[in-house]
Amino acid sequence: MIREVAWRLFAGEYNDSRKELSDGGDRSPSYVLTPLGAKVNRLLVSGVLTDIENLGTETEPHFRARVSDPTGIFHVYAGQYQPLAAAAIAKIAPPAFVMVVGKARTYTTEQGNVYANVRPERIRVVNAAIRDYWVLECCRFLRKRLDLARAAHGLEAPTRESLQKLGCSPAAAEGLEAALQEYGKVDLSRYTAMLVEGLRYLLPEHRERAERPVEEPAAPTAEAEEKVLGILTALDTDGKGAAWDALLAAMAKAGMEASDLEATIDVLLDRGAIYEPVLGRIKRI
Repeated sequence: MIREVAWRLFAGEYNDSRKELSDGGDRSPSYVLTPLGAKVNRLLVSGVLTDIENLGTETEPHFRARVSDPTGIFHVYAGQYQPLAAAAIAKIAPPAFVMVVGKARTYTTEQGNVYANVRPERIRVVNAAIRDYWVLECCRFLRKRLDLARAAHGLEAPTRESLQKLGCSPAAAEGLEAALQEYGKVDLSRYTAMLVEGLRYLLPEHRERAERPVEEPAAPTAEAEEKVLGILTALDTDGKGAAWDALLAAMAKAGMEASDLEATIDVLLDRGAIYEPVLGRIKRI
């Protein structure tokens, strides 16, 4: 069997994925389909490993780690079926720059919500320069997918054949055709913003900020979570979610620091109580 290529893509695009593809065979590979047409079986991830949680036991650990990039957070799970990765995660002290190679997977909750995650094959600590090169590679590939998606959106009825005439490779045309069928013509400005944020992240002032030591925030209380959920509901007047700036201002008036709000939002995102419908907006599920 041919080993699948490891995709370089940002968490923002990957976490928007809600479709897993497979032809149903026992040994057939499965793919997570992104809204821009990437068919991801394996992916290469780099960023800051911000925290690790053992969801299992001391004798049978099952780790959940979060790896942050300029656009969002990859959720990485390693247990008995990923022994090398689990052993490596156990030895890492967050925060640390890491590189992860793993399988793309999705998880569907009882409520029907779908979340993308990573099942690591290998994970290792790296330096900021390697992380920065990964960010640059992600920007390069994202730009290509954006250009092809814009061209496809200009077609009245995009097909695999018409997409290849635009310059898509057969594999890229297949993925983009499937994405258009699954997600429709998505808002490309969201992914343009991710591209801009990725490039901005490479500027010296952002690199210096990323390399400063990060203090681990205290776990949010149940009272803090309820307060955030209540204000989220109150701010969501149009059904499109609460704007981050408005949430930040409202929580400041309620006496919550920005760092505490971010920690609470992260916990609620992990739990599936909230999600980001578009960049910069938070919505309660």
